[in-house]
Amino acid sequence: MADAADWRQSLTASERYDNIEKLSKLLAAAGLDQSAFAIENEAYKTASSRQEYDTACSLPTITEEPRLPAPETAATEEDDRGPSSPGIAIGDYGNCHYVASGVTAEVYRSQTRALKVIVETHGIDPHNPQREAKILSSLRTANAPNIIPLLETFHDHDQRFVLVFPYMPLTLSHILDRHRSPSPLPSPLLRTIFTALFRALHHLHTQNITHRDVKPSALLLSSPTPSSPTQVYLSDFGTAWHPTLSLPSEPSSQKILDVGTGPYRAPETLFGNRAYGSAVDLWAAGTTLAECLLGGGGKTLFESRPAHEDGNQLGLILSIFQTLGTPTRERWPEAVGFRTPPFEMYRVFEGRVEREGWEGVLPGVKEEGWRELVAGLVRYESGERVTAGEALEFPCMKGEGSEAACLPRNIHPLDT
Repeated sequence: MADAADWRQSLTASERYDNIEKLSKLLAAAGLDQSAFAIENEAYKTASSRQEYDTACSLPTITEEPRLPAPETAATEEDDRGPSSPGIAIGDYGNCHYVASGVTAEVYRSQTRALKVIVETHGIDPHNPQREAKILSSLRTANAPNIIPLLETFHDHDQRFVLVFPYMPLTLSHILDRHRSPSPLPSPLLRTIFTALFRALHHLHTQNITHRDVKPSALLLSSPTPSSPTQVYLSDFGTAWHPTLSLPSEPSSQKILDVGTGPYRAPETLFGNRAYGSAVDLWAAGTTLAECLLGGGGKTLFESRPAHEDGNQLGLILSIFQTLGTPTRERWPEAVGFRTPPFEMYRVFEGRVEREGWEGVLPGVKEEGWRELVAGLVRYESGERVTAGEALEFPCMKGEGSEAACLPRNIHPLDT
């Protein structure tokens, strides 16, 4: 029979989140005011076997004071330190297990550490691992909030550059993929995640740093039961723009346009504005929030084909226009000076927001303020987007009900 450490090592963060969702539904059906997070966490800590844990998370009825059988063995600090099977060695780190791959890197887990191994170094602009390391080092020195801490860097025996971070078991993308309900993610979870995101962006933007790739998979969670903003981190700084470190290759008025990911890309980058600023992060934050309000499961505010498919950029443009409406010079005055202005080149669409309002675009939202926050972020004119600091002041971010008149900067909830 597997011991306590064995069964916990085989339990993934995604499975834990699925059990939390299941418990939430059981509690709601029973009309009980209990925390699914707390029940699952207690089961994880005290169950002596996987069967015992599954039973605790699958009870057909839940009493006012749920109890678990006493564990046969106590959990140890080693429980969450990764697979026990032999892995590979990377530098001084042993037992490294492959996790994922990106454009330039492979990620491995070594117990409580994540190793980002750079495997592609040619023709990778705007990716720059050395610049990423310098930016993250400066941010850690400044105690930047909710930004993944870079612990160290080194070159392995193959002279590959390696960045070392704390290992985080879950991303917002994982949560969305497994959220099998058309309803939004729970508001307390949204507040935890987006408080962390906007705190991180506020710090970056006050330093004139632009992340340029905000998306669900860039938001890391240290636990499937997040209880405070310190458990959520913004990661993926490989394409970040820095006001001094980036200038030799990317002057502020000549930035690379091929930044961002699919449906989270800001429209100014699609129409040739190389002088874009940190507002691209705010658009991406708004589309990420909208995805959470749509219930996940692959639903995004805008549709975008994979980057390798022909017409992916045109498809994204048309999806934006069909949702927000085709922009006019009055609505998007800064675009008049873009290299490829969007006016008189595309079919005129009456957007869904114009026809149905944000209530029709994000229909499942019950708590006031979330739609208004999306509307303040997802706006054509970049200078009119809600800043990260202003987003933190929205009533929905504080757990308060809100009315349109109470919103920062007097933004009307349907004004895009």
